[in-house]
Amino acid sequence: MKKQLLHTLLMAAVTISACKKDHNNETPFTYPDMAEASDPALLMTTASGVKVYNGGFGSAVAADPNSPDVFYMLTDRGPNVAGQLANSIIIGKPDFAPAIGKFRLKDGKLILEQTIELKNALGAKLNGLPNPAGMGASGETAYDLTGQTIAPSADGIDSEGMVLAADGSFWISDEYGPHIVHFDASGRTIERINPFGTGTGGRKIPAVFATRRANRGMEGLAITPDGKTLVGMMQSPMYNPSKTATANSTVLRILTFDIATGATKQYAYVMDNVTLTGVSDIVAVNSTTFLTVERDGNYGGAATNPATFKKIFKIDLSKATDISDPANGANGKLYDGKTVEQFNDAAGLQSAGIIPVSKTVVLDLLKDLPSVYPHDKAEGLAILPGNILVISNDDDFGVVDNGNSGFMAKILPATNSVDHNRLYFKKIQL
Repeated sequence: MKKQLLHTLLMAAVTISACKKDHNNETPFTYPDMAEASDPALLMTTASGVKVYNGGFGSAVAADPNSPDVFYMLTDRGPNVAGQLANSIIIGKPDFAPAIGKFRLKDGKLILEQTIELKNALGAKLNGLPNPAGMGASGETAYDLTGQTIAPSADGIDSEGMVLAADGSFWISDEYGPHIVHFDASGRTIERINPFGTGTGGRKIPAVFATRRANRGMEGLAITPDGKTLVGMMQSPMYNPSKTATANSTVLRILTFDIATGATKQYAYVMDNVTLTGVSDIVAVNSTTFLTVERDGNYGGAATNPATFKKIFKIDLSKATDISDPANGANGKLYDGKTVEQFNDAAGLQSAGIIPVSKTVVLDLLKDLPSVYPHDKAEGLAILPGNILVISNDDDFGVVDNGNSGFMAKILPATNSVDHNRLYFKKIQL
């Protein structure tokens, strides 16, 4: 009864709408509180019988500006869990190609209409494997489910942030290099940009971004409404200059990248507290104002260890200090001999004369939705006309770590069902 009531509440239509153009007339399009990806295909079944679904389409979401019922959603590197050894990762399907899914919202469900697999400049499929040294290596060693080592790949990408450009192409950021990659509408690489210059085109992002923490790279990516500037959001404080030196830091970096010229700027962002997994996405409101999502790693509505922090913030870059390093040093611009991350928090930044981006809460996912938010990973953001916010969740392909270098089903405590991709719709005040 509880599960049935929860489903009924979530599927109830909300009083938010956009306009759908039809033969030069505009008709209202009404969104539900929540829509779930319907019947995801089976990607694989493990030797122990655990089902891995062809989901994972929740790391980012982008709305189609020409079709209010169409959403593009992004996978990450594929089904994986942490290994028993230090800096090890278990890759469930080494030949998995990260992909963009085109979904259509119909009758309260998300219908997968097209899968756009990501490819390199020659048209070969990308994969989710760690990169080689000098090309974005995260320090992770990959193994398959049988315990065999998997070689690194220059075509590896851990795709996390995504924007849809006006010309139908996609820009995607990742957690490895970090890389920012431009793909055409078919998923073929146009340009790959990173701190190492090992991508196509020869352009770079600042060297300091190579100090990113493994698996906590450029988690979010936005594009300004004029289509001229990409804005990348790091998930967590970078290990700059080291893990030990930044153990108590809450200072993250935002990168702006002028698409035409490659010129960059950097800003400091202070997350709410050091226990959080960090910022999962960023989306543009205008050229200087953005929304971000900060979260913990726990499940909403769980009986034990429930989630306590999943919030959407409005941030403003207009008065923040540009912390770029003109010399492009390995640790970025130093203040009194310290990196920006070493100042730990807002008070520390203030002592160095650094003004971080401003922040105000606009939505609490654990309190402001019509019913319980059951997921652990709120990961993607998009904004629809009328200030309708769209939030996607990462369902991890329906599996999590079984504690023994393998998979088990990812069951949501609040619903007692396998996690699947959903979009939540909520009108907000901006």
